[in-house]
Amino acid sequence: MQGRKQYQEKLFTTFRLSDRIPENNFYRRLNNLLDLRFLYKATEKYYGKEGNPGLDPIVFFKLLLTGYFQNLQSDRSIIENAKLRLDILFFIGYDIDEELPWHSTLSRTRQLYGEEVFQSLFKKVLEQCIDKGMVAGRRQAIDSVLIKANASMDSIESIDILEDGVQYVSDLTEDEIDKAKDADLKHKGKANSRRGSKTDPDARISVKPGKLRQLNYLGQVSVDTANHVITNIEAHRADKRDSECFGDVLDHAIENLKENGLEVKEVMADTNYSSADALKSAIKNNVDAYIPNIGVYKPDREGFTYISDGDYYLCGQGVKLTFRSLRQRDGNNQMRDYKSFVKDCMDCPVKMGCVSKKGYKTVSHSLAKPLYDQMHERMQTNYAQTLRQLRQSTAEPVIGTLVNFMAMKRIRTIGLQQANKHLIGAAVAYNIKKMMKWQTKNPKIVAMVLPIPEKLKIKSFFSTCIQQIAAEANDFLLKIQNSLKQQPNYCL
Repeated sequence: MQGRKQYQEKLFTTFRLSDRIPENNFYRRLNNLLDLRFLYKATEKYYGKEGNPGLDPIVFFKLLLTGYFQNLQSDRSIIENAKLRLDILFFIGYDIDEELPWHSTLSRTRQLYGEEVFQSLFKKVLEQCIDKGMVAGRRQAIDSVLIKANASMDSIESIDILEDGVQYVSDLTEDEIDKAKDADLKHKGKANSRRGSKTDPDARISVKPGKLRQLNYLGQVSVDTANHVITNIEAHRADKRDSECFGDVLDHAIENLKENGLEVKEVMADTNYSSADALKSAIKNNVDAYIPNIGVYKPDREGFTYISDGDYYLCGQGVKLTFRSLRQRDGNNQMRDYKSFVKDCMDCPVKMGCVSKKGYKTVSHSLAKPLYDQMHERMQTNYAQTLRQLRQSTAEPVIGTLVNFMAMKRIRTIGLQQANKHLIGAAVAYNIKKMMKWQTKNPKIVAMVLPIPEKLKIKSFFSTCIQQIAAEANDFLLKIQNSLKQQPNYCL
């Protein structure tokens, strides 16, 4: 007989949420693992003594974590998802008949708390990972990723318009404003110094090969190579180079690990981090860096030999190129120019392919050439090639997970500080999931002394008696054998 379920909603008089959540549920296990009571003291200064009570800090951060775990991009979707999940309600401490906070409450609370609160949560989870033996600390891999800002390219205006505001616009006609916008859009590929977004002033235009030009933030991530735990994460403006961020990222990673008694010995990064300042930062922190040199670096100049003792170049024809000037290149990179004299190259047989139109030859190298030379030699070793592959298999998968599965593809907040909070939250969620998997794969074996059953006690008693009888019989046989050996007619 075909069955037909008749549903009629009724009021339950007895219902306990904890009975409906399985013991192996992710959020139930996480609730037993995570102790967030320290947040009350960390956020106490943000509240007054009067007025209506605000959102519980623990509830706020637990809701944020569910958003990262479920890859939800907005506060509205976080609340809507929590309404439909019994395990999430149990995790945040709400019953089925309790009203959840408005999504706007999450946004306002995020803006209320400072970065140090998010950092304290990150460090607390990192400390737990270290206590479980997941972090070695010795070797760190650093990489970056562009993250879409909460602003469109249509919001870009020139800096003059942004600074002068209403007064500037009021002095222009509609045709003049349209012409200014069209002229500005034609030059979007140039430096960000002349333009900014009226929606998010901290967002910057950047692009990667094969991708659309858009307003982004630059996320910097440091990962421990032992078990892929994130040791530091931070947001920067997207118009900064990776090499300009390297010093801050390394300092913060070292500081986070040093607080837990770990010391960084090696750091790995790609070519984008190569600069004189980056190499100096590694030396300052007594860390061995493995960073391939930038493409413009050349260990040798074809046809020229550098004489370090006299600080000059010698060409194949025996002409000296002496130091003439120090010039600023891009960033903080300073170049030393070495030039020959016109009279020295006048009768040179190869000057047509060597000398410039001015009649002399110029060779340049960076002021930090000894550092680049040292790095070049280090990167030629087999050990460096192994570390290069290790970096690719460590930092890049972590960033891929954050972007594709931890709601870090786009930042839904405004401003650099809010972007930094968003990235820290994603890293906290990632480390928590790593810790949950580690605890499942590597459970602690606890030795317990149990009472011995009576049957086992009796069996053990008889076993001991038999062993004693056998030992005494063996001694008796040895005594008889020794006495027989003393008889004159004894033979074996």
